[in-house]
Amino acid sequence: MPKVVSRSAVSSSTDAQPTASSAASLRVYYCICGEFILVIDKSLATLPRRKTDNAIIIRSKDSGDEKARVFKLNAVAEQPILLERAGGHEKQYRFHCPRCSLKIGYQTEPPPVKNAPFLYIISGALTQMQGQVPPDAFDGENDL
Repeated sequence: MPKVVSRSAVSSSTDAQPTASSAASLRVYYCICGEFILVIDKSLATLPRRKTDNAIIIRSKDSGDEKARVFKLNAVAEQPILLERAGGHEKQYRFHCPRCSLKIGYQTEPPPVKNAPFLYIISGALTQMQGQVPPDAFDGENDL
């Protein structure tokens, strides 16, 4: 049998402008236990935070001129809980890690994810490096 040799050439240009798809990068976030939890089109550090509990706000639905974020959440829905907040009560539909059951986030409407206008990620619950505890994981621990 004759040998088959294939050759390929890779060409790139330093003058080429980046395309929209190459400029858009997805960010992957993990639970502290190492389980894949979230992939999103923007860094969580750049998203706004909720004043009541410092949770990261991810817009799930378009609203006027505001566009929804592109994301996928890998978490298990829990039963809703009712919290007392300043000025009233809030019903939270929480999500936890499928491996270790750590609370990851919540929304104010029943599941599925993206059913509510916003998804809130609990501060310090996710990390970009598997097996590394995020720097804000223990924020507020001494506030008790």
